[in-house]
Amino acid sequence: MKVVVIGGTGLIGSKVVTALQGQGHEAVAAAPNTGVNTITGEGLEAALEGASVVVDVSNSPSFESAAVLEFFQTSTRNLLAAAMRAGVGHYVALSVVGTERLPESGYFRAKVAQEQLISSSSIPYTLVHATQFFEFLDAIAQSATEGDTVRIAPVLFQPMAADDVAGMVADVSVGVPLNGRLEIAGPEQFRFDQLIRDYLRAKDDPREVVTDPHAPYFGAELSQDSLIPADGHRVGQLHLQDWLKRQAG
Repeated sequence: MKVVVIGGTGLIGSKVVTALQGQGHEAVAAAPNTGVNTITGEGLEAALEGASVVVDVSNSPSFESAAVLEFFQTSTRNLLAAAMRAGVGHYVALSVVGTERLPESGYFRAKVAQEQLISSSSIPYTLVHATQFFEFLDAIAQSATEGDTVRIAPVLFQPMAADDVAGMVADVSVGVPLNGRLEIAGPEQFRFDQLIRDYLRAKDDPREVVTDPHAPYFGAELSQDSLIPADGHRVGQLHLQDWLKRQAG
């Protein structure tokens, strides 16, 4: 089966390509650095020729509200049009658990717009909603930093490893389209502020983590359950402590 992975040279995309190739599929890494640009349309037709599945794990280079909305709307419209012309039978997109619960965030509004375009098209689809990745803990802490202080809300948090995300996306892509959403998450729940505090302490990072119920997460104030999946989600295998040992080793 030919599967075209949009964003296929990035953190998740490269792992999806490797997983699919390991299962014997023809997985094509499509990204600007491989000659495929979903904003301009360059290389799209050639990449999608003969494809059964499109997997979109691309992300906007800017998280500014107008820019990220423009990216996801333009990219998705171009992808959907090209996929329809190519006769693609399954469109898979990676999104974020809690997207629809955080409308104050320009990034999450853009993801909702992307999902609406996909679900209203005629192509069978699956939306994979993942929790935050272990690999993004540094970026999350940095985004919440003011001086030497990191302000984090005391809410539930269930991050997962990029390897688990990619493996599940790969499995979904060669399965039957759900025409709906699948939520995936890590095997453990934490309290967000305490996890970031422990993570920075383990790295000998001197920043102080301050518990702040009103601390925004990419522009949105969080409730207790904003970032965790509902019952029935699929669970990854790698625990945070094991992932941390791998990074240190």
